[in-house]
Amino acid sequence: MDTSSFASTPRPGENSNGAEKNDTSKALSAQAATFGRVDAEGNVWVKDGAEERMIGGYPDGVPEEPLNLYIRRYEDLAASINLFAARMSTLSPKDIDQTLAKLQEQVKMPAAIGDLQSLRDQVSSLSEVALKRKEEIKVERQEAKQEALTKRTALVEEAEKIAQTDPSRIQWKQSGQKLRELLDGWKESQRRGPRLDKADEDALWKRFSAARTIFDRNRRQFFAQLDAEQDAAKKAKEQLIKEAESLQDSTEWGSTSTQYRHLMDSWKKAGRASRKDDDALWARFRAASQVFFDRRREHDQEIDQTFQENLAVKEKLLEQAQAILPITDLEEAKAQLRQIQDQWEEAGKVPSRDVSRVEGEMRKIEQAVRQAEEDAWRRSNPETQARAQGMLAQLEDSIAKLEAEKEAATAKGDDKAAKQIEDALNTKKLWLEQVRSSME
Repeated sequence: MDTSSFASTPRPGENSNGAEKNDTSKALSAQAATFGRVDAEGNVWVKDGAEERMIGGYPDGVPEEPLNLYIRRYEDLAASINLFAARMSTLSPKDIDQTLAKLQEQVKMPAAIGDLQSLRDQVSSLSEVALKRKEEIKVERQEAKQEALTKRTALVEEAEKIAQTDPSRIQWKQSGQKLRELLDGWKESQRRGPRLDKADEDALWKRFSAARTIFDRNRRQFFAQLDAEQDAAKKAKEQLIKEAESLQDSTEWGSTSTQYRHLMDSWKKAGRASRKDDDALWARFRAASQVFFDRRREHDQEIDQTFQENLAVKEKLLEQAQAILPITDLEEAKAQLRQIQDQWEEAGKVPSRDVSRVEGEMRKIEQAVRQAEEDAWRRSNPETQARAQGMLAQLEDSIAKLEAEKEAATAKGDDKAAKQIEDALNTKKLWLEQVRSSME
């Protein structure tokens, strides 16, 4: 009878169907009968290989099914072996060794009835499987350790990159939060990831810790320097506020406006205080300067009212001055202009927005009179007249000569030469007209 499959035989009662339970019980009993017996004294014997050994007894009387207890022990052993085989892929090497050692001890001389040698063979086979599985676990752990080392190294390198960022360009809040996240990642790797070799972990932690130290030192230095710069800026701006306040009642409108512009330039160069202080300082500075500029605006409005009346006077004077043109009598024009200019000065200032317009119009009239005066002088200047007379005579002679040359060329039929002479003749005549005009 083949009994090698007895180790995987289900325990009686595992199936829900009653008929199957009875059939299984009977089959197990039949199988057990081939490996075990009870003698007349109530001793229980099992056939273990070529030998038979006593494994128990019933001194108080043999029960109805005396082998069932020992068969169940066999089934329990078989179930333990099968469970170990099924769970081996999830066990650690330590658990594998401990479970395997326990099973090897249990199948040596068990007080059970069944194919015991079959269980021993199964355990022996599992020993080989376990050895292979432990090698696989070793490789898996090494790969996991290498992957963990790579991840830890990446955390360290990112921390070092943050620490090496130029302090003047780094975003401290975001970078500090990122370093905290990297530290949390390191701790999580320690808790959940495979353990690294102590030398590797110590070296990486040393680098990580150094990066955090550099970052913290740079941050402290940066903010210490920033505090110093902001404090200096605050003091400088407080001094500028005092100067602005000292000027706010001034009536030297032009020079004080210039001083305020210089104070504003100095304010910009002073740098920033802390945000809270800077906003408050700027409000004080603006308030101090606003007092002056509000007063200047009120003053300008009062002046503009006066200047508006002056503007009306000057616009009437402009109408009188414009009536001088065109100039027919130079001396009369000059006399009228002098009278208008005297009244112009007496009229006073006009609103700043009208200055360029009215002054520009007056300058045009004055320029026209000066130009007329220069033209008259040029025409009456004896030296000019003499030069003009000489040039006039030369041009008339030159014109007469060119006209004669043109007639000769035309008579010869030399149209090209005649055309060239005619062009030169026209130019000379144009010059002649200009000279005559300048002498009139």
